[in-house]
Amino acid sequence: MQLKKIFFINTLLASLLLLLSVTTGNAQTTSPLKDKKVLFVYGGWEGHEPELCRDIFVPWMESEGAEVYAYDNLACYTDATLMGKVDLVVQTFTQGNITGEQEQGLLTAIKRGAGLAGWHGGLGDSFRSNVEFQYMVGGQWVAHPGGVIDYDVKVTDQKDPVTKGLKNFHMKSEQYYMHVDPNVKVLATTLYTGNPDPWIKGAVIPVVWKKTYGKGRVFYSSLGHVAKDFNVPEALEIMKRGIRWASVSLYEPNEKWMSPVY
Repeated sequence: MQLKKIFFINTLLASLLLLLSVTTGNAQTTSPLKDKKVLFVYGGWEGHEPELCRDIFVPWMESEGAEVYAYDNLACYTDATLMGKVDLVVQTFTQGNITGEQEQGLLTAIKRGAGLAGWHGGLGDSFRSNVEFQYMVGGQWVAHPGGVIDYDVKVTDQKDPVTKGLKNFHMKSEQYYMHVDPNVKVLATTLYTGNPDPWIKGAVIPVVWKKTYGKGRVFYSSLGHVAKDFNVPEALEIMKRGIRWASVSLYEPNEKWMSPVY
């Protein structure tokens, strides 16, 4: 009788463990992007290879179950129907000019709760005269001393899901020097050696951050000067995780992001 009882308990435990493993596996294979409506806007300065970057991220988002609307202009931001239904905006549009109507359409979508994600100059150097846009993003490019150089990225937040488990890594690209909102939640930084500008030796500038604008999640990475920069596994993984995080902006509570340094 005792042996039967032990056998029953062991069988029950084994069944529970199997059920748990299946449930966990399903949770891991279901992307937050599944069934999300994503607006992918690309263009601007060709040096940042917006088409090649489109070809990296649009097929990937579609493979994760997203419905992606890709536009090579800013006119889509004035389409109230489109902007009213998107869950996420991914923008890579450098040094452009945006009209007041277009900007308002984008700002309104993020304020209502749609997410925003982007990288390098496609989001961090888009519309230099539009300070409200910069206020939303949380930073603006101002320099890349030395042009394309070797530099390191330090992962400073090992608890956040976007950077959890990632180690510090090396880049050969533009090391963006940015003016950044001192309240954003910084996930990774870079240190300047002072070459070629000795007066910034020892300066530390954020590389990856997250914040909120209105009800919308905002994610930014300064990595990705050209498409091949995403051959660096950490650079690509950070961007993918950031896009996933921003995609559920309408469906999950806002995180505590305010991290003032003063």
